[in-house]
Order: sequence, then C-alpha cells, then structure tokens
Amino acid sequence: MAVTARKPARRPRRVTILGSTGSVGRNTLDLIERHRPAYEVEALTAYSNVELLAEQARRLCPRLAVIGDDSLYAELKEALAGTGVETAAGADGLTEAAERPSDWVMAAIVGAAGLAPTLTAVRRGTIVALANKEALVCAGAIMMAEVKAHGATLLPVDSEHNAIFQVFDFKRRESIERIILTASGGPFRELDLEAMADVTPEQAVAHPNWKMGAKISVDSATLMNKGLELIEAHHLFALPSERIDVVIHPQSVVHSLVTHVDGSVLAQLGSPDMRTPIAYALGWPDRIAAPVERLDLAAVAKLTFEAPDESRFPALPLARHALQSGDGAPTILSAANEVAVHGFLARKIGFLDIVRIVERTLERVPQAPLESLEDVRAIDSTARDVATSMVKGTA
Repeated sequence: MAVTARKPARRPRRVTILGSTGSVGRNTLDLIERHRPAYEVEALTAYSNVELLAEQARRLCPRLAVIGDDSLYAELKEALAGTGVETAAGADGLTEAAERPSDWVMAAIVGAAGLAPTLTAVRRGTIVALANKEALVCAGAIMMAEVKAHGATLLPVDSEHNAIFQVFDFKRRESIERIILTASGGPFRELDLEAMADVTPEQAVAHPNWKMGAKISVDSATLMNKGLELIEAHHLFALPSERIDVVIHPQSVVHSLVTHVDGSVLAQLGSPDMRTPIAYALGWPDRIAAPVERLDLAAVAKLTFEAPDESRFPALPLARHALQSGDGAPTILSAANEVAVHGFLARKIGFLDIVRIVERTLERVPQAPLESLEDVRAIDSTARDVATSMVKGTA
C-alpha cells in the first residue's frame, strides 16, 4: 500500500489588529476565535475603548495592548495588571504595535490616524489587510511605492475591492477593460434633496444592509464612501478614473465586477456580511470558513442596478474630480470629509453641509505634490483647520 506523505502542519499565523474595537476589528476577532488553533495574537490597539480592549486582551492574550489616547493609559494598565499583557499608549504605542513581528496585520484604524501605523507595517514587508480607506486616499502613491519597495502584500478588506481582488486577472492585465464598484445607495437612495436637508445622525447611520461604524455609515449615506473607494481602486488596481465605474445595487449581493475586452463580466457575490472579505484576507492564500448567511438567489429573487444620481449625491463626482486633479486633492477631500462627518454626528451641521464643506475646502486649500508622509500630514492638517472653521461657522 502506498503511503501518502503527510503535509506538515503550518505554524499558527501571528496577527496584529490595529483598531480591534471597531466593527472590522471585532469581526476579525470573531473569526480568529472560531479558528483559534490557527492564529496567535501579537498586538491589539484601540483609540479610547479601554473596557472592550481590555476584555479582548484578556480573552485572546496578545503580547501587547495599546490605547491610542494617552490619557487612558493608566486605566488600561490597571485593567490588564497581572495578565502578562504588555501595555502602551499614544502614537508611539501604535507604531510599536505595527512594528511587532506578526505575519499578518489588520489595518482597521479609522481615518488619517491609521496612515502612519499602516505604513509602518508595510515597511516590515508583511501581509497587510487594509480596511482603512484613508491610507490609500491620503497617500496612495506613497503607500503603493512602499508596498513595492518592501515586498509587502496588500489585501483589500473593503467588500468592493476585495471582490475585485478575487476576480481580477493580475497576470493578464491587458484583458481588463474596466472595473465596476457597486454601492447600495445608502438609507437615502430615494430621498429628495429637500428631505435630506432634515435627516438626523440616527437616520444616517441606519444602513439598510451593512453593520458599520458611524463614520463609514454616514459616508455611505452621502456616497462619499464610494468616492473614496474609487480613489482606492485607482491605486490598488492601477487603473485610471475613466476605467472605474460606479453602479447602485440596492441588494448588496453583487459586491463588484470586472469587465474584459471580450465582453465577459466577472463578479463576486455573497450575503452582505463583512466577515466574508475579512475571512478571505485572514486565510489568504487559502480560504477559511466564515459563519455568514449563505446566499440564496431564489430567496433574493431580484437583483437591480441603476446609475448613481450625481445631482442628489455630489460627493461621488467631487471625489472623482479630486482623483483627476491629483497632487494633494484626495488628501484634502478625505480630511475635510472626516471633519464634516464628525460635525454632522455632533449635530453642528446638517447632512447636506457635509459635501458643501468638503467642496469649499478643496477650493480654499492650495494643492501641492505629495512626496513624503510629512507632506501628507501638512496638507491634511491645513484642510482640517479650514473645514473645522466652516463647521464652527467662522468661515
């Protein structure tokens, strides 16, 4: 009888999660705990949710737990006393977490704050699962150059880019005609402008299909998220703006599509659950099981598509214009949007004011080439100051 050589067991993949208390971070940990022998946790970070971070650390026993807000360090240290988990805080702590020798890093810190630690992880040449839109929007050319220079692997976690990644033929790029990002349309897809002027933060964060954080949910409601994703797709797949389309798909079943020169259209489908793209990235290049609802096309019954209404959702053409303008325009767009969204969530401005503030900030802040992270930080800071003054009503 022939004896088949047993495949050697792969050692546990050591992972770091930057932003473990957010929606993506929590879903990542859910999957890790379902496949516990296959993963060990090197580091976990959060910005201010000490209680949840400490609970996660006690459960998963990372070597390091970091709280981004320096003022909360003593509270974290006390909460983890006697556990053997090292603690740190602030920007230096986030950098330390990203520098730790993990095999795989989930970059899920929301906003521009995630840029520096994500770049730190990339420079280790490791696998980086990217859930932070702003890293590529603010510094896409810099980020992709660092990925290439250090031999890192960048795996997109956004459902749309993850879908494209799964069906994109990187070895035969000449066969790719264009890519199509799908968008649910958000909670106000059928609302007129007059009604949108009065919507509340509670209404804006109530996404019809996805469970996401507040900032990302508001971006979905304005369609700014699709504009940011358009810019991301340009960097991830090296395609110009005119070869990246957006289509509204309310069911959120078709997560994105790739069209080929022969007329073929390839798509990735699935139930709207972020654990699917996270599982793809966590297991890559293999696949791991995810406890998501299986897609039942007969139950869905109908898939519909429509062109985005850019007159009611001007964030989308504004983002495309920023991409085409180049230099620091996408950085200004992202920074101003972050400030405006927070202003809306704090009830300081109205829903329609979000895009107006972004547009006015783009008009007021001088654009300049971005050659370093310092350049990105400088233009980001200027844009935030200008947008903040608008939110306060002083501009």
